Amino acid sequence: MSSLSEKPADARQSTAVSRRGFFEWALGTGIVALAGAAIYPLVRFVIPPKVPEAKASSAVAAKVGELAVNTGKIFRFGKDPALLIMTSDGKYRAFSAICTHLDCTVQYRKDFGVIWCACHNGKYDLNGRNISGPPPRPLDELRVVIQGNDILISKKA
Repeated sequence: MSSLSEKPADARQSTAVSRRGFFEWALGTGIVALAGAAIYPLVRFVIPPKVPEAKASSAVAAKVGELAVNTGKIFRFGKDPALLIMTSDGKYRAFSAICTHLDCTVQYRKDFGVIWCACHNGKYDLNGRNISGPPPRPLDELRVVIQGNDILISKKA
């Protein structure tokens, strides 16, 4: 009989196969982990996480007397820009400053007396209605309240 340390040829071969299987499994697992480590940041970049919208019920857009007649000012309303205009008759008007066409930021053009989107030459009147260009709908109007020395802006109900 052979000694205890010697194994028959069949036993050595099966041990070699299981060792090879282990190394193939380890190599395959490493490749899958490497691919996951490379792909995960790309997926996170392409599909960003949902960020809860900053709920702004009101914001101070300016101080009384800060805007001259027939001028406008862009300010932050929550996470979006908004536009405050002092019309030629001295009244304040406020709108979302996001164009309804492709979400560009609009601005007040006192030379034409309109709200203008530079992206595709869209124009809105001082009531926020689209009057020319590609915008499909009017701007969202905001409520203007003068409280003391502050001009407060809030969403219309």
